[in-house]
Amino acid sequence: MKRLTTTAIVSLCGIGAFGAAGAEEINALVWCDHTDPALIAPFEEATGIKVNLKEYEGTAAGLAILEQSQPGDWDVLVIDAVDVGRAVDLGLLAELPAAGRNTGDYFPEVVMADNNTRDGKIYAVTEKFGYNTIAFNRAKVDPADMDDMATLTSGKYDGRIAIYDYYMPILGIMSLANGVNTADMTVESVVDLKAPLMALRGASKSVGEVVASQTALVTGEVDILVGGGEWLTAVLMAENPDLDWTIPKQGAVRWAQSLAVLEASEKKDAALQFVDYITSPEGQARLATSSCYWGMPANAKAGDALTADQKAVLRWDMQADYLARSQLYPVPDAALDTAMQDLWTEMLQN
Repeated sequence: MKRLTTTAIVSLCGIGAFGAAGAEEINALVWCDHTDPALIAPFEEATGIKVNLKEYEGTAAGLAILEQSQPGDWDVLVIDAVDVGRAVDLGLLAELPAAGRNTGDYFPEVVMADNNTRDGKIYAVTEKFGYNTIAFNRAKVDPADMDDMATLTSGKYDGRIAIYDYYMPILGIMSLANGVNTADMTVESVVDLKAPLMALRGASKSVGEVVASQTALVTGEVDILVGGGEWLTAVLMAENPDLDWTIPKQGAVRWAQSLAVLEASEKKDAALQFVDYITSPEGQARLATSSCYWGMPANAKAGDALTADQKAVLRWDMQADYLARSQLYPVPDAALDTAMQDLWTEMLQN
């Protein structure tokens, strides 16, 4: 990974000699990929702004932390891009200046204005994206078989499959395989997913969260992970270079995460500098290859700061096709979310 000099980062962030003043701190609620010192240290060194990080998982958990905190406790929030509107409705996010944020260099499909803006005002910027799809061990699985979801329940790989334990992307994938776009899912269409979901569970050895899924795949306990993707296999390839991932013909679910400044923050200028660093080509390259999990940078110019090997792992040259064949996570209302969770619980108990 190319490493910026302090002068270059200062110039990039447009902050001049602010770092000489030292002492400012910001508090950020983030996902684990932001806790990598290789991402945070260059910003702190260049600006003198210390970033205090608290890791969380899932929008509900993040909103709960904010609800239990005092106004001004938090300055920056990483949030699932499809949930930005929810945070805006709660009055949690500050409007961002229209100029800057590096979005002019983004892959057009991941600007996600419908999610990150409201009434022409910008409240967040996409920072990273990737795919919940099919991960597998190419030494033990015919890669051509992974191009069709139907192969998973054909009997050929019974007992060699794991399912990532998160109902939202898995039911999204199953919906695509059943011919219903994620944006068009209904309570009725979820009912139609019961039979294929139960068939997949019957063919599977386990259902597990991230670490359990990674362990099962890398140790050979299973050879296929439904719901995996570059975010899971990239950090494991040093241990097992045969780990791979693909998007089947039925498509995949695309995850995307956004970065926002909190309305209650009393340090919005420093928080905005952090946002601008993260969305810069160099910040994006570091975030894309974080030690926790990899993903595609939203800023296409990050490619200049990635090595050829890193771009190959991320499938850089295939993004036009992958973006066209993937859909965002479902955004369910209360009734649909309940139906999805009920089906998932029934599957887990089977």
